[in-house]
Amino acid sequence: MEIIKNPVFKQSTIHIMKKITFITAVFLALTFSGCFGGAQPPAVHINDPAATGATPAFDSATQTIYLQVALCDNKYQGIVPVPEKIGNGQEPGANLYWGAAFGIKTFFSKSKNWELISTRAPNDTILERLIFRHKQHKDVYLVADAYNGKYIKQCTVDFLHNSAGSIKDTVMIADKALGIKGHATTLAYVGHDGLMDFQLSETFRNTDKIKRDIFVLACFSKRCFAPYVKDANVEPILWTSHLMAPEAYIIHDALEAYLNNATREQVRDQAAAAYAQYQKCSLKAAKNLLVTGW
Repeated sequence: MEIIKNPVFKQSTIHIMKKITFITAVFLALTFSGCFGGAQPPAVHINDPAATGATPAFDSATQTIYLQVALCDNKYQGIVPVPEKIGNGQEPGANLYWGAAFGIKTFFSKSKNWELISTRAPNDTILERLIFRHKQHKDVYLVADAYNGKYIKQCTVDFLHNSAGSIKDTVMIADKALGIKGHATTLAYVGHDGLMDFQLSETFRNTDKIKRDIFVLACFSKRCFAPYVKDANVEPILWTSHLMAPEAYIIHDALEAYLNNATREQVRDQAAAAYAQYQKCSLKAAKNLLVTGW
């Protein structure tokens, strides 16, 4: 059994065992994930013209990876509290999953494979939007949205609708319209697994017969997300079986393999190698944590 030594989470083991009865081996329990129940605000609906059913035209010659990050939030999410600076879900700049050393913004901005070409602040729900272009695959873009941690439920609902193709949108970069949300055929969610804290009454059935690839980096994401995407016609490229730290190196290295036409298993293996390296756990443990397919 491989245990990651992180004192912030030593207090969590008993609580986790009570809340998640299906845990048989909490070999990664002491990470920076903190997946526990907490009060959740009601979902809010972003003013999205595409939600009416419109499908804006976009440049089909480009490939967009649309990534949603629920910012880590001590106050509004059911997590074991992390240090205040990185656990403020209304301040993306230093947030654990965004501006911290292994957050999406910082890690991808320093990557030799991606170039940051745009930074925007769409609204009070999506606090920051980053657009990266891949340096080798010139027609591949990554659009990453940082959701206010208070609205993790909305972030989750949006991800599920996007996976089913029921919400579609575009974003302009220069004279190019990139397809995002349901227009993207590759979707990712990163952050706390809010489905451990709340349930959804909505259903998410595919609306356009397009199969989308999904990455869900959150604690127990296969267990929690699978019931909601079973009718969405998705291909799960990478999700998780246990507690985990949803840090940027996982999705970064997974996407490199994915963009080079690796198999699902090869994508998983590359992601697991990154996780083992940064979390200092065994490769076997990382492969047991990061899983692919149904």
